[in-house]
Amino acid sequence: MKRHLLAPALLLTLTAPACAEQKDNQAQAQPSTGVNAQAKADPANPYMPAEMAMHDKMMAAKGADDGETWTRKMIEHHRGALTMSQIALKESDDPMVRQMAQKTIDMQTKDIAELNKMLTDKGLAAQ
Repeated sequence: MKRHLLAPALLLTLTAPACAEQKDNQAQAQPSTGVNAQAKADPANPYMPAEMAMHDKMMAAKGADDGETWTRKMIEHHRGALTMSQIALKESDDPMVRQMAQKTIDMQTKDIAELNKMLTDKGLAAQ
């Protein structure tokens, strides 16, 4: 009888850590729910709070149809790129990164203005 109980207990002991690791990996893969927008930056990735905030804002952006929804989501996507580019200008000493970050700021600012004009030209509120 003890022999029959020992095998399942041993199996459970051996597989529990793998199951816990799988659960942790699945939790990390879940989309942000707003709570993650408060994620902390670290020296290797100072962009995490901006990424999470962009994700949350993109998920919340909606319109009356697919075109308006796309436009509003793209505005938030571009704003996220602006924020990350500003962080790159502040944090990076790499001249190529700084140059591309500034180029991104210039281009995305223009794109946001165009996207908002698309909304207002249709009589919709700018974002």
